[in-house]
Amino acid sequence: MVRRLFDIILSCIALIVFLPVLCMAAIGIWLSSPGPIFYRARRVGRNKKIFTMYKFRTMHRDQRMFKSVITAKNDPRIFAFGSWLRRLKIDELPQLINIVKGEMSIVGPRAEDPRIVHTYYTQQQIETLHVLPGLASPGSIYNYTHGERFIDKDNPEKCYLEKLLPIKLALDIIYVRESSFFYDLEIIFRTIWTILLISFGKHCFPDPPEMKKARKLIKN
Repeated sequence: MVRRLFDIILSCIALIVFLPVLCMAAIGIWLSSPGPIFYRARRVGRNKKIFTMYKFRTMHRDQRMFKSVITAKNDPRIFAFGSWLRRLKIDELPQLINIVKGEMSIVGPRAEDPRIVHTYYTQQQIETLHVLPGLASPGSIYNYTHGERFIDKDNPEKCYLEKLLPIKLALDIIYVRESSFFYDLEIIFRTIWTILLISFGKHCFPDPPEMKKARKLIKN
């Protein structure tokens, strides 16, 4: 109950504070690329429940040449303004609505595509579905700071599934097992700090503090 109240209060405050940014993003998308402002993605939530996750659209609607659900570096589907939104994580802000609706939490494992969950998740990785998915997590921060180096443009999905996904999920399993209010606050501030550093041009980041435990999980 306390966690839910925290999520509602913080997400409502964030929606108010970021309202000018949300409006700017919507106008920029409308001017940059024909199509809807929002992208609605089917994702797997707590206890394998499917929900619709909201994001600002950052890709052109016409994706006939390239339909992978995984985004590669310099992905041709992404328009210029969308790339800027993704870089600063502004495209993720509509998920505050998911949090208000009770489908997500401020902090929690990153929600994944249903096909990937049902086809590739191991029994241990299913542990990340025992809690609400989140806007921020150790796995999502790692994907933000290190993800591009794993994804090959020629076969992004294969690279993602074999190289990046196991690390992301291991990091989020550590979060699920050690979750606490103060750990959540640490993840929130770590996420904000990372976004600020990237916005000022930082490219190289150390491994997250959970990495040592995560690698042990992967080996086991």
